[in-house]
Amino acid sequence: MTYPAIDPHGAVVLITGGGRGIGLATAELFARHGAIVCVADLDGAAATEAAQSIGPQAFPYTADVSSAGSFSDCVRAVLDSFGRIDVLVNNAGVMPLGDFLAEPEATSRTTIDVNLWGPVHGMRLVLPHMISRRRGHIVNVASMAGKIPIPGMAVYNASKFAAVGLSAAVRAEFAPTGVSVSTVLPSAVRTRLSSGVPLGRGLPTVSPSTVATAIFRTLATRRAEVPVPRYLAAWDLLNALTPEPLMRSARRLIGDRRALTSVDPTARAAYEQSIADQAAG
Repeated sequence: MTYPAIDPHGAVVLITGGGRGIGLATAELFARHGAIVCVADLDGAAATEAAQSIGPQAFPYTADVSSAGSFSDCVRAVLDSFGRIDVLVNNAGVMPLGDFLAEPEATSRTTIDVNLWGPVHGMRLVLPHMISRRRGHIVNVASMAGKIPIPGMAVYNASKFAAVGLSAAVRAEFAPTGVSVSTVLPSAVRTRLSSGVPLGRGLPTVSPSTVATAIFRTLATRRAEVPVPRYLAAWDLLNALTPEPLMRSARRLIGDRRALTSVDPTARAAYEQSIADQAAG
């Protein structure tokens, strides 16, 4: 499938979760290539600080992606200001960790609301506009946790598995319209989402800037799925061909239960409190 080209220079790019981490790195990268960057975040102060740090072609917006109304207000404001959205990056996400049975229901609901309903809302709001113009590109930032089940991340896994399937189905449905959907699947990323979790030791770990580069490149390639790092593209085949006992042994060797057994609660406390605050509304 060949999609209409989108020149990053002058493109209007809306990025959720843009106040920090992957979202901020992505906004910075698009801005360096001449894009008009709309930085949306639940934390309005973080969005403002991010936009100010990027420069005059970046603009802050406050958006709760779990709320269709809040997300709609953000999209409408961007369209009122710039007349179009060329690229939507659904990046906002939350990642609680811990025992599945002990996770508060409000936290589980927030995880689904942000990680799944966020992209649903974003695509339903922006797709009609893109379709009317017969061009546009959407990037849904999922996770390799949307392919690989990890103890201590059950509901997060569920939200990201769902986001991967959602992206693939919407991509297929709207391919004839000229609008593309790509899914970026990072491994562990060095952001506050992974605070308190021991990284490395067999677990592929990447920086926000590396993920931002993968997001930016989809504008040219329009690839359906982009694992980060790229060699994780072999996971589906490896998982299909490897006997479960052998896979279980290999996962044990790299410490796949670390989200249950090795988290530093002090280092993670501030981030977990932010999720609890969001869940409390």
